[in-house]
Amino acid sequence: MATNFIHDNFLLENKFAEELFHNYSKNQPIIDYHNHLSPKLIADNHTFANLTEVWIKGDHYKWRAMRTLGINEYFITGNASDKDKFLQWGKTVPYTLRNPLYHWTHLELARYFDIYELLDENSAEKIYDEATAKLNSPEYSTQNLLRKVNAELVCTTEDPTDNLEHHKKLASGDFEIKVSTAWRPDKVILIENESYNDYLDALAQVSEMEINTYRDLMEALNKRLNFFHENGCRLSDHGLDQIYFEDFTENEIANIFQTRRAGKAISTEDALKFQTAILIFLAEKYHELGWVQQFHLGALRNNNARMHRILGPDTGWDSIGDFSQAEKLSKFLNRLDSNDTLTKTIIYNLNPADNEVFATMIGNFNDGSVKGKVQLGSGWWFLDQKDGMTKQLNALSNMGLLSCFIGMLTDSRSFLSFPRHEYFRRLLCNILGDEMQRGEIPQDLELVGKMVSDISYHNAKEYFNF
Repeated sequence: MATNFIHDNFLLENKFAEELFHNYSKNQPIIDYHNHLSPKLIADNHTFANLTEVWIKGDHYKWRAMRTLGINEYFITGNASDKDKFLQWGKTVPYTLRNPLYHWTHLELARYFDIYELLDENSAEKIYDEATAKLNSPEYSTQNLLRKVNAELVCTTEDPTDNLEHHKKLASGDFEIKVSTAWRPDKVILIENESYNDYLDALAQVSEMEINTYRDLMEALNKRLNFFHENGCRLSDHGLDQIYFEDFTENEIANIFQTRRAGKAISTEDALKFQTAILIFLAEKYHELGWVQQFHLGALRNNNARMHRILGPDTGWDSIGDFSQAEKLSKFLNRLDSNDTLTKTIIYNLNPADNEVFATMIGNFNDGSVKGKVQLGSGWWFLDQKDGMTKQLNALSNMGLLSCFIGMLTDSRSFLSFPRHEYFRRLLCNILGDEMQRGEIPQDLELVGKMVSDISYHNAKEYFNF
């Protein structure tokens, strides 16, 4: 009898790896401390109509693969029926061999739907019908999907203007999995954006005040930070190409803001000064509140101007950027550290060429006050796959302490993405198991197993302290 592609020892290449995974990692709860799930769908305990709705819509990883194969946009983001869109995805899957999508696709079918058949053009309709029939039952509601993967905490991502109504509903209900939020204020930082003043108007409205000066802006942000904190927020998150750091004076920032608020253009140099000032202001507030700050660095977004005009952002037109990272990041962290206002910090790198740069940078600011205070975040976006995660783990191991690492997260909009935690855990156990077999680390399952369980769960549990 042939073994299923996804089986108990998938990606585990020896007995040490198998024991590490099955005995120390597999059953650990999941702390998914950064994702883009809809809190409304969780609060409403939404049930999905079909497999496309939960699995294809909004997933630009799949969209990029389909476009590369020559699938017409009509079957991707267009008006084709959900079933026809899925059939086109099924047609695409065999062509994703060696792309992480092939692994993720079959892990997700197995873990959520007990479907072990390979997805292709011939099996697509059967798999669509079988999975959709299951999704139509209450057992597959959003809350039950989170229960299926043993989630303990999920942390969504919200803009400062959000009223957090769905988080409030969840906090007052009886759903046992904690759902929190991360504050994502990038729209207030990126002062050169065309819609910047419109955004400030929205921020002013929810803050119940006018924003005419930089002092007004800081007051409004303070109000919203306190509101988020009162509603359980303990993390911030920034998705920036790089950290900004330029010397500035308070008068300069006030004048730059006044100019932009009046609808006038500002220079690139002035924009960088403003972005530095507001980022430092926010980081100091995070320290004051005791939050963890996260920085996702290195994405070059919206490269295809034509398709961005048609479909908007987050639709699959982004890539890895080759920004200069070290000097500005060092100055930013040093400014905070010098004033004793550097809070716990996670820095995610998108360019694999910079792994060692970031891995050595975090060591400059781990001052002994907190275990793993400054973290090299897990491989994300284009790097949350076997090769990318392996390189991140190796860089962290060589330049720092892997044993203090807080592990994986989904960074996803999909309720079916949580097997990425399993994928990461299997890779981690296989790397360590391989080194045990070769005698590079002791063949001591208790010693290595503790490291595995800490990285899988306990380090994050201690670090975030929700």
